[in-house]
Amino acid sequence: MGDEQARKTAEAVARRSYGKLVAFLAARTRDVAAAEDALSEAFAAALADWPVRGCPANPEAWLLTVARRKTIDMYRGRKRDEIASEEIRVMANGLEAAEMEAGIPDERLALMFACAHPAIEASVRSPLILQVVLGLDAKKVASAFLMSPAAMSKRLVRAKEKIRQAAIPFRVPEHEELGERLDAVLDAIYGAFAEGWTDGAGMDSVRRDLAEEAIYLCRVVTELLPSEPEALGLLALMLHAQARRRARRGVQGEYVPLAEQDAALWDSAMIDEAEALLRRASGMGAVGRYQLESALQSAHMHRRWTGEKNWVDVVLLYDALMEVAASPVMAINRALAIAEKDGAGAGLDLLREIAMDARVTEYQPYWAARAELLARAGTHAEAREAYEMAIGLEHDPAVRRWLQQRQAALTN
Repeated sequence: MGDEQARKTAEAVARRSYGKLVAFLAARTRDVAAAEDALSEAFAAALADWPVRGCPANPEAWLLTVARRKTIDMYRGRKRDEIASEEIRVMANGLEAAEMEAGIPDERLALMFACAHPAIEASVRSPLILQVVLGLDAKKVASAFLMSPAAMSKRLVRAKEKIRQAAIPFRVPEHEELGERLDAVLDAIYGAFAEGWTDGAGMDSVRRDLAEEAIYLCRVVTELLPSEPEALGLLALMLHAQARRRARRGVQGEYVPLAEQDAALWDSAMIDEAEALLRRASGMGAVGRYQLESALQSAHMHRRWTGEKNWVDVVLLYDALMEVAASPVMAINRALAIAEKDGAGAGLDLLREIAMDARVTEYQPYWAARAELLARAGTHAEAREAYEMAIGLEHDPAVRRWLQQRQAALTN
């Protein structure tokens, strides 16, 4: 096996198994940071070993064996006394015994709930889950939560140390304990999906896998907690979005906004499942953020299918969302919906209020929304400037080209 093939194989296993292996090690050591470090060393060892010896028959098991040994070596380096030696022996035996089980148990959900424990600062629970369960680096996690990478890194390190020091248990809590911990788990799953969704063309395998992994994790949650309406709502939301993936790009890779997508390319089976999940959740009598967001997706898709102008219903859904989960992102989308119902001027008035939040100054969707509404209002000079900001902040080349086309279409 060549170096490049070894690297690709190791990366493929990392994408598929990172959270599963971290969960296995961390559940037995109560040390998330040590599990991550040991796994990183195992991946490095794979890159050195596999080009020479060939890929093992079971690469996941190979990585776990190496990571287990690295974990034990780390603890031996830290602790020298007799009591510590006995602790290490017990831990090593426990890891080895667990490894000998038929297959590697999937304990990611238990790890997610450990990260969402009340002892962990509420604002860092979702970012922590994204990093330790799904393998996102601090820079990507920081971007998702509008924070600097340095500040996010420090908070993540402190949270992992808290798990170790407080000996937080790795288990799915009883129903009466769920509460806000389930909210943090669902937020993290959706954050991972959103990161994967940024690859509109589906060409980045890491991001594509991340979206699929998020859907898988949410299915696990709904299977274990079938009476939780928000878990069902989140799964419905992600399936509604995923169903449109093929229609988001044209034959030449160009960006296609929802209003122009070919509905024949949508995955009807996935949409049917999403609608069934949403109906099931709504019958449980506890409406929440994800059910409302899924209902919005459904309304947008219904409008595209039928041509029916349902903006009054859409605005009502956004109003309800602002009551339960207000954010600059939601406020921008609501402003766009109100512009469709009441005109561009009404939407621009709302955007001016949103602009008072410093977080939107470098938020691309704000500038894209402002440019679109200014263009509709005929204020082309200001629209051109807003498009310039949106273009500069956009990372997706296809979306950037679409924005440039919109800007070029403006008359002087």
